[in-house]
Amino acid sequence: MSTSAVRSIGAGIERVDGTDKVTGAARYAFEYPVPNAAHVVPVQSTIARGRVESVDGASALEEPGVLAVLQAATAPRLIVADGMDAELYVLQSPEVVYHGQIVAAVVATTLESAREAAALVRVGYDEQPHDVIVRASHPDLYTPKRVNAGIPGRDIEGDVEAGLRDAVATVDQTYTTSVNHHHPMEPHATIAVWEDDGLTLYDADQGPFFTAQSIAALFGLQVEQVRVIADYIGGGFGSKALARPQVVLAALAAQAVGRPVKIALTRQQMFSLVSHRPPSIQRIRLGARADGRLTAIDHEAVTHTSRLVEYVDQIGASTRVVYGAPNRRVVHRVARLDVPTPGFMRGPGHVSGMFALEVALDELSVELGIDPIELRVVNDTDVEPASGLPFSSRALVQCLREGAERFGWDARDPEPGVRRDGRWLVGTGVASAHHPDYTAPSTAHAGASDDGRFSVEIAAADIGTGARTALLQIAADALDADIHLIDLRIGHSVSGPAALAGGSMGTASWGWAIDKACHALREQIARHGGVVPAGGLRVTADTTEEVAQRERLARHTFGAHFAETRIDAATGEIRVERMLGVFAAGQIINARTARSQFYGGMIMGLSQALLERGELDPRFGDFANHDLASYHFAANADIGRLEVHMLNEYDRSSNPVRAKGIGELSMVGASAAIANAAFHATGRRFRDLPIRIEDVRQGLRAR
Repeated sequence: MSTSAVRSIGAGIERVDGTDKVTGAARYAFEYPVPNAAHVVPVQSTIARGRVESVDGASALEEPGVLAVLQAATAPRLIVADGMDAELYVLQSPEVVYHGQIVAAVVATTLESAREAAALVRVGYDEQPHDVIVRASHPDLYTPKRVNAGIPGRDIEGDVEAGLRDAVATVDQTYTTSVNHHHPMEPHATIAVWEDDGLTLYDADQGPFFTAQSIAALFGLQVEQVRVIADYIGGGFGSKALARPQVVLAALAAQAVGRPVKIALTRQQMFSLVSHRPPSIQRIRLGARADGRLTAIDHEAVTHTSRLVEYVDQIGASTRVVYGAPNRRVVHRVARLDVPTPGFMRGPGHVSGMFALEVALDELSVELGIDPIELRVVNDTDVEPASGLPFSSRALVQCLREGAERFGWDARDPEPGVRRDGRWLVGTGVASAHHPDYTAPSTAHAGASDDGRFSVEIAAADIGTGARTALLQIAADALDADIHLIDLRIGHSVSGPAALAGGSMGTASWGWAIDKACHALREQIARHGGVVPAGGLRVTADTTEEVAQRERLARHTFGAHFAETRIDAATGEIRVERMLGVFAAGQIINARTARSQFYGGMIMGLSQALLERGELDPRFGDFANHDLASYHFAANADIGRLEVHMLNEYDRSSNPVRAKGIGELSMVGASAAIANAAFHATGRRFRDLPIRIEDVRQGLRAR
């Protein structure tokens, strides 16, 4: 057995798949060379609510190469399963519940023919009045029992009103965030191939095993009969975490025409057929004593969901964790509207909620005349406020202190709106970051051959985070072997249950299973006298029992964002000159890829703060800016100087590889730091995201 003299975990190893990606050797979902593949193009509803009365596909069927026109009346039937996402029952009902819903589809031998024919399909509707705009006074608002991640829809401790009365300083403000859309570089794409023994799906997928489970239930198959292959994924941000309508449509179309079928959503289609971060309207009330200690936190969040599925972002979740207060009220309210179903988007709930909380805390620091870092430090807590459990680790104060030193916070003049550099108003801001530390059971396989090589297999998904490289590092250390002697296969559902690449749970969950499998393999080799027998050895490990038996502790990650903004005093142009993020998230498996993840989250936070806004048109019930020409996000010219510092945190009870999630932590709080810096620059408070140039100009005129 070849041993490795150098420990892999912690090293900044280059991505092992880097060459394949830049040379085009890496195959993404749409690129598999499947013979005789047809193409399916959806026909989307042009109304937001109503019923399909007729579908006329005669003209489409006359086009060369057209194989079929699918509609609800004639499409293959899916099986109704308990708990199934209603969004997946594609072409099963004439009911229309959002603009852009799939109401028909064309299958043709070429993509060009399918697109042209789809434009010829005529759909008749019985249109009903629609409602797509959520507001704090919406008559249909209700409080759900649970929101995403199992958080209670209502959480009350103590007496908030009494706590506010006892306070010497209070804040009572409303904050809003806009719809944000997923737009990974690779669009949602699927190839469906029916064979005698089942269905193979080449899919852009963050959770291959879970997609296999869903599709098996819909089509009446055993999960082993559905093979989801997701070798390479070009980004996801949560939108590919669960099966989406296009994968079902591909499977339906392939079944209908009796040959493989491909689909890749266009950018315009992704605005409705892919989930989004829902908007929020948040009222925050804070009360504090003269020394800054909070006497009350009241956080009420209003958002929307679709009529198909109740998905409610856990907007108040971080408020239940980050700061201690004897009186706390967190309430979620939601309205079912005629909109596409929202869903996971990087840091769901936490990103929106921490924007409001961290800006409100900045406002409280001004009211009290206390430095915003000191206000956060004085409200640090040893136990999780919502549960009373001790933290497995908590380094928020260390992140704030380390960041303050690196950012030069001590030299900061607290007076807002007084610093100029020529035409630029200059300000700095800070905000805390938080995300839960999730871990899910996973199954991994490890093998050894008599030629000295090893194999490791798990249904993980690398969505561009560098997971493939990090998992090889974990395997190398567990096997005490050179990383180049290990063949790793990820992204195949047949490898068995595994955590999805979401909730920042991937590396920790998969790494735990791989570590267990590799150590079990070493024990097997030792039992054979240290020699791998002819035919090799193979072991399977599952972490279900270990995850369930972990000590009951509050498990979270923390960080701190610092930002410097410059605002043109004449035009209102906003520039983020520099950002610093300091994060404590367990043991860093790969410093190089981790830094890239932190950069990416900070940039997404900047993009949310200044640019991204999904505009729902109340007349048509559609997103008015449903293309990348009018939905703006950050580009190179928008990014100033970024710096990341990672604390190598020791968590005594996380998992054997001591890894925690980083991808979502890096975005939470970033937009608040920028908004707080914009206030510090101008003296005007910005409570709505994105901060638009017209808002800044209005604020400057009011000075």
